[in-house]
Amino acid sequence: MERILEFARDLCLIDGISSREDDVRDYIINKIKNENTCSFIVDNLGNLIVEKKGKKKPQNKIMIDAHTDEVGLIVSYITSDGFLKIHNVGSINAKVLLGRTVKVNGLTGVVGIKPVHLVSKDKSKDIPEKDSLYIDIGASTKEEAEKYVSLGDSVTFDSDWSEFGENNEFIKAKALDDRLGCAIMLEMLLEEQEYDLTFTFTVQEEVGCRGAIVATNRVNPDYAIALECTTASDINGVSGEKRVCSLGGGAVVSFMDGGTVYQKDLYRKAMDIAEDSNINAQTKTMIAGGNNASQIHKSACGVKTLAVSVPCRYLHSPSCVVKKSDVSDVKNLVVKLISEFAYD
Repeated sequence: MERILEFARDLCLIDGISSREDDVRDYIINKIKNENTCSFIVDNLGNLIVEKKGKKKPQNKIMIDAHTDEVGLIVSYITSDGFLKIHNVGSINAKVLLGRTVKVNGLTGVVGIKPVHLVSKDKSKDIPEKDSLYIDIGASTKEEAEKYVSLGDSVTFDSDWSEFGENNEFIKAKALDDRLGCAIMLEMLLEEQEYDLTFTFTVQEEVGCRGAIVATNRVNPDYAIALECTTASDINGVSGEKRVCSLGGGAVVSFMDGGTVYQKDLYRKAMDIAEDSNINAQTKTMIAGGNNASQIHKSACGVKTLAVSVPCRYLHSPSCVVKKSDVSDVKNLVVKLISEFAYD
């Protein structure tokens, strides 16, 4: 577990919005390049596909997937007075941007908003339209800003990794979605595995699960497990099914989300394995969101697919929060599922 957290911390502090995941991929490659049980390729879209040699060859080909990209912004225009206009890369609620510190080409920037005393009373509670937001990098003219920033440059949240709560059991960071999945897979690549496995570190999930389509068509697996983070709303003022899932409740196994209706026998098998193995597991109580499973299951010749996720508060924000015990539960459940999927 300690090494997973080390990998996750390093990966979260790397910037890599969709289609700009190179540094994330390079970090992973650097960790596995000397492993004699691993061979890898990088495809034309930027997916890193790793073949891990295990003790034996399974009857069924198994693919484990996690995406390398994070949500962020892109510079779309520079105003005459040096402010940067921005566009989302992935789904971000405007509320999490207001007044936030961001990074642009290593520069510090602030997402600016109109001062409250200049906002009319009838609009004082309105959330600004994303088109009205801008980044202030301290430039006073377009020409000054253009010395440091170009159109199409990436913008990422400026957010440190922090551990907090009793026994530092909670983690706060940007990009936990889905650098945690990548960290779990990286740990598995450095461990001895019972079976040959294929690991796909895919790109562009946040803008339509594009990398997963390409990677799955290449790998053509029989079974796939999408490792993810998923929204937990176990916070003050939210009750019942709207809490979705809870930190500390263990691995989240979905029966349906916004992109996939998971095969009932696979869902049931995962929950039964968790119970029999004393692994904490839960399901999502709302049909919402989506992940690479939405493309994996209908790619190649069709793939038997499950999503196993770490519950995460404040997803797609600078301050995603997870609980360490849930990370362990996800990894332990995935290992058990691999043994189950190896032979029908």
